[in-house]
Amino acid sequence: MLSCRVSGASFVELARSMKPLILAGQYGSNFEASGRTEAPVIFLFRFVDGKLPSPEELAFYVTAQTEQHGPGHWSVYTFRWHRQHDSLKALSLVEACRPFETVELWFDPAPNDQLQLVWMLDLLGSHPEIAAKLKVRLVDLDLLTLQPEQLAKWKLPAIDVTESEIETARMAWQAYRSATPEACFDLLAKDLSALPLLRPALLDLLEELPSHATGLGATEMRLLELIARGYTLTNALFYLSSVRQRRVFNTREIGFLLEGLAHGPQSSDSGP
Repeated sequence: MLSCRVSGASFVELARSMKPLILAGQYGSNFEASGRTEAPVIFLFRFVDGKLPSPEELAFYVTAQTEQHGPGHWSVYTFRWHRQHDSLKALSLVEACRPFETVELWFDPAPNDQLQLVWMLDLLGSHPEIAAKLKVRLVDLDLLTLQPEQLAKWKLPAIDVTESEIETARMAWQAYRSATPEACFDLLAKDLSALPLLRPALLDLLEELPSHATGLGATEMRLLELIARGYTLTNALFYLSSVRQRRVFNTREIGFLLEGLAHGPQSSDSGP
């Protein structure tokens, strides 16, 4: 097992830093260059497509690093951390949070980011000493669109995480991990205002369930509409989100959807 302890003196030295630890989705790579933090953590899990990682897999991902982890450890994408933080990378994510006075969660409105946010709040909210230093930034646009200099100047609300945020995240994460979607539909009847970007993301996700009429989800139907209107180039179908108007799936996942549509059954109805 790799070393997973930091000396008491090192903890005190790190705690003096006023810059927070930032936990972010896949587009958080510009945070270190922005100067807002010396220690950004980026999560690349895709929770919106395919089989969800098991609780055991997720627990292993955030635990203290071992030789068995390989690239499957939370610290893999922290290579830009400043040298004084390097010793934290072998720790569990919870232990790595301890030296920092503040831990900020920056997750944009996209459904996958919101699922990452509720996963993080569920995980870290189980540790009161960590939960007390958590803040959620209400990111209302795609972090991919912001350059480091824009991030440095960007002012947006930082919400102290309370039991309301943690309980809302816990309900949402449990519902999303259910075997059937009924729990997510039931969640819409509950008060989700503690996490104001969660409800729109949840609605987007539920719209991707197969339609009773067509057997297709909302993104598949939108792709067919665009193709029928003449949008046959990959730029519009894959990259122009303003045209596609769906935000659940990334370009790789859209490629799989298009492949499925191309090879799907065709109607033999020759009527009008």
